[in-house]
Amino acid sequence: MGEEERRVAVNESLFREVNERIGELGELYDAGDVEFVCECADTDCAERLTLTLGEYERVRAEPNRFFLVPGHERPDVERVVETNGVFAVVEKLGEAGAVAEDADPRGD
Repeated sequence: MGEEERRVAVNESLFREVNERIGELGELYDAGDVEFVCECADTDCAERLTLTLGEYERVRAEPNRFFLVPGHERPDVERVVETNGVFAVVEKLGEAGAVAEDADPRGD
């Protein structure tokens, strides 16, 4: 894997870690909709997305999937598997997918 692909996978995994804590707080306070950070590869991205906890859990069920603002995709390392106008779900490909799975905070 190239250095750029590894950087992309690591950045997205860090955003996922932040969102895990946000999701835990949403569950603690029984929130319906929760504001999460975009999990794109751009470290300067500060955009927010509102998901239900159910939508969040559905994305988290696959360790190599991330949600992001539509248009923030990186086709060189991920493919869009879903979009709904509010957020896109991407699946990491190849070695970037393996890095994402290894960094999954819900992994064994």
